[in-house]
Amino acid sequence: MQKSEDKIEIIGARAHNLKNIDVSIPREQLVVITGLSGSGKSSLAFDTIYAEGQRRYIETFSAYARQFLGGLERPDVDKIDGLSPVIAIEQKTTNKSPRSTVGTITEIYDFLRLLYARAADAYSYNTGEKMISYSDEQIKTLIFEEFNDQRINVLAPVVRSRKGHYRELFEQIAKQGFVKVRIDGVIKDIEYGMKVDRYKTHDIEIVIDRIAIKNDEETDKRITESIKIAMHHGDDSMMIVTQDQDEVRYYSRSLMCPTSGISYPNPEPNNFSFNSPKGACPDCNGLGVVNEINLQKIIPNPSLSIKNGGFAPLGEYKSSWIFKQLEIIGEKFGFKLTDSISQIPAEAMEMILYGGNDKFSVVSKVMGITKEYKIDFEGISNFIKNQFEQSDSQSIKRWAKEFMDENECGACQGTRLKKEALYFKINEKSIGDLVQLDIVELASWFTALPSHLSEKQRVIATEILKEINARIQFLLDVGLDYLNLNRSSKTLSGGEAQRIRLATQIGSQLVGVLYILDEPSIGLHQRDNERLIKSLESLRDIGNSVLVVEHDKDMIERADYVIDIGPKAGKFGGQIISQGTPKELLKENTITAQYLNGTMKIEVPKIRRSGNGKCIKLTGATGNNLKNVSVEFPLSTMICVTGVSGSGKSTLINETLYPILNTHFYNAVKKPQPYKKIEGLAHIDKVIDIDQSPIGRTPRSNPATYTDVFSEIRSLFTQTPEAQIRGYKPGRFSFNVTGGRCETCEGSGVRTIEMSFLPDVYVECETCQGKRFNRETLEIRYKGKSISDILNMTVDEAVDFFENIPKIYRKIKTIQDVGLGYITLGQQSTTLSGGEAQRIKLATELSKKDTGNTFYILDEPTTGLHFEDIRILMDVIQKLVDKGNTVVIIEHNLDVIKLADYIIDIGPEGGKGGGKVVCCGTPESIVKNKESHTAKFLKKELS
Repeated sequence: MQKSEDKIEIIGARAHNLKNIDVSIPREQLVVITGLSGSGKSSLAFDTIYAEGQRRYIETFSAYARQFLGGLERPDVDKIDGLSPVIAIEQKTTNKSPRSTVGTITEIYDFLRLLYARAADAYSYNTGEKMISYSDEQIKTLIFEEFNDQRINVLAPVVRSRKGHYRELFEQIAKQGFVKVRIDGVIKDIEYGMKVDRYKTHDIEIVIDRIAIKNDEETDKRITESIKIAMHHGDDSMMIVTQDQDEVRYYSRSLMCPTSGISYPNPEPNNFSFNSPKGACPDCNGLGVVNEINLQKIIPNPSLSIKNGGFAPLGEYKSSWIFKQLEIIGEKFGFKLTDSISQIPAEAMEMILYGGNDKFSVVSKVMGITKEYKIDFEGISNFIKNQFEQSDSQSIKRWAKEFMDENECGACQGTRLKKEALYFKINEKSIGDLVQLDIVELASWFTALPSHLSEKQRVIATEILKEINARIQFLLDVGLDYLNLNRSSKTLSGGEAQRIRLATQIGSQLVGVLYILDEPSIGLHQRDNERLIKSLESLRDIGNSVLVVEHDKDMIERADYVIDIGPKAGKFGGQIISQGTPKELLKENTITAQYLNGTMKIEVPKIRRSGNGKCIKLTGATGNNLKNVSVEFPLSTMICVTGVSGSGKSTLINETLYPILNTHFYNAVKKPQPYKKIEGLAHIDKVIDIDQSPIGRTPRSNPATYTDVFSEIRSLFTQTPEAQIRGYKPGRFSFNVTGGRCETCEGSGVRTIEMSFLPDVYVECETCQGKRFNRETLEIRYKGKSISDILNMTVDEAVDFFENIPKIYRKIKTIQDVGLGYITLGQQSTTLSGGEAQRIKLATELSKKDTGNTFYILDEPTTGLHFEDIRILMDVIQKLVDKGNTVVIIEHNLDVIKLADYIIDIGPEGGKGGGKVVCCGTPESIVKNKESHTAKFLKKELS
């Protein structure tokens, strides 16, 4: 029997659909919570256990501090005992900021910045020499050693290679009592009104002292004082020049090149940060890329005239100021707007694109009258660039971006950093070199590093290297060995992003913590899944409790303890239907157990569809890591695109194929990744993409509003006799519009009571009793039901109720078909699980009329789905294909892959080792391929 301190005890959990459940979860074990999508897994793990852990943490703060953090709701549970500090890793997309990289997300880059600030050697970008810095005492000693018995000038540099006349500077120097300056290598007396050529670059130094160096006390004192004054005026730098100026020496308290005299600031971590002005490349502001005008996009066809739309941003001729200016430029350079652009003189094109000012007069040949003209033109290219950089309007920015290309920054070569930062090196590598290495190369470089460090560097670096190596090791453990630290988070696939978040959290190697993970296997290939399970097991073995919400078969079988919630979903779930070891689970009669022990299974089809004989052929795709990929998509089939995480599946489908189709059918602006050509578009007439982006998650959003069925229901209510007599329009039946809604709660059905230091309390609106509408609106009834009654119906009930209304029936029947018959039409989106939200999005798209020639693209539709949910979903998709449509699914789930008519396997590895088509064909032909990782796992499913 377990001791009470060996388990987490939950008594009376009632969050969402949980039915007042009691459950004991063993500590320091790998525990899986499973069950149908919507059965209450996340309600138990996140809305009860994690919410209580967070609340208890916040409760440790003072009341004063808590008011700034905002209150956390007390979960609806009687008691939780034995709770450890909790860390949750939920289903959230990674930061898509262009400033977010693999290095910043995992924090490895933060430790690299610290390492380079404290242990790197600086080198001159002019000469490559090692930079040096001195104390004042060292400088004095060097001067006595190098210039003994010589007359020298002590100088303070104040201007280094800059233009200007510097009249005010000379006046200021004179007022401070100095009488001589050295200008461009020549020592001169300061005179009243003195200045230099403002258009030339100059070097100017103040002559602080002229002194003969002798080994006596008086010279020692004088040199000490001169160094101090020179450093003050020279911004911690000074120069010594011999009287005949044969020798020049530079000295600095900061890092300085001994030959050229350039200096760097003393390094701080911010000097290596591309998110700080101190470290960011000034040309690209630390983004590594710059947007530059593409003249081919501005002038797509030089044979057209300006009048016929030769300049794409201007379109065809209209009476406007800009075309009047072009006519004047034509007068000056002798061309007409009806001439083709290729005939316009180069000088005129320069002015049209980059602007100019001019005044000129033309004498009319017929009348002899002189006409005055004035050109004040910004230039088409400059105008586009200014609009992109300065406009507050997103639509104008998007318009301007159509004529620009995103190119690697020429100044920093994509490293994002200032030049100086790239000349700090450890073992001959700069921080910019390290972030370009893949994780395997990086790991071996850091393993060998200590032997290349000096004793002082080793002492400084020991703790930093420990942190870096721990994080790198976790990235290796979960199969992200092909990434590099400079990879932008925007380009990561779902699986990569999920595991990087794990690396950030788990890489810290805390002990005694309860980790709650939300389906960490999402987006992972079976090969990578094995590595992930091992990482979670090692996390458990060092003394943590690991609680995983999961449907993955391998994860369930490897767990120490499994809790199965059900029996069904929504209001028919929320109960513990079995708990124990995986072996004990197999003996139960639950749906999960039946799929695990083989009583129930998703059957492999006896016949594979061969398609309609037509195909879409994509040739020469080279985006991201794709290596000149050419692939065919046979139409009227179900196609699965498989491969390990990071192999190039999303690049091929979501970033190349879909943007091509979307542009072709809907004139979309998203630019596809590079490719040579595409054939066969005439064989389809529509494309529908269902990706992983979340649906609206405001409390006012619900399945009825998201699928747009609520608009049809409101229109139906306006057609009732009573509504027509009263003159009610559809807006009357909206809880988001003033008029028909309850104004006390503004249509939300609940009122929020602010509790100052305590969490806000939500109480049912006393005016409408949670019905959201006012009395007059609720008096309108259709078949005896008010609009509020309709929102409280389950989808199953609504399907029967609206059976004779085709527009409404088709939409809600699709929601039922994807296995969501138990949710209510008005259920708040915030209470939907990840799997439910994904399927509502899918149902919305599937409810649109298909033509039999529709091309569907689904990105991992099994996210958050139980085996039974997958079976229901795949039945719907199979019916779509039976009608002649084509469905392309990016997927790792073997239950889906084995149902495919055609598989395109990308790989064989991720990153640099991927980007090729490993094999194509039916599942039966794929399993014969020895290179394919998918084939090894698929073989077991088909046998």
